[in-house]
Amino acid sequence: MAEQVPVTVVADGEETTIAVERGTNLRAALLAHDFPVYGTVSQYANCGGRGLCATCTVEVDPAPEPTHWHDAAAVRFGYPRLSCCLTVDEPLRVRLLDKYVWGQVVPRRSESE
Repeated sequence: MAEQVPVTVVADGEETTIAVERGTNLRAALLAHDFPVYGTVSQYANCGGRGLCATCTVEVDPAPEPTHWHDAAAVRFGYPRLSCCLTVDEPLRVRLLDKYVWGQVVPRRSESE
């Protein structure tokens, strides 16, 4: 039996911990557990996890080293990471992002707003 790794997913202010088989693609794991990694349109029209459309973005901690060119660009410029370019090898905390239209990420609001 493959080793299971805990992944804590933060969505809409709630935390859920799922068990993911070590070596599993993060996007695939999130979708298998019915977590929405896409926006309203991109859930139907996306690249299928090939790292081309940049719509499956998440914030992840600890942030693993990038292995894909698009993910490396995200790290370099401080953008959210692509879940399709991340492999679950150790426990992670993943925050799903609010998205509109394609993969547009909605800016965070401060606690005082």
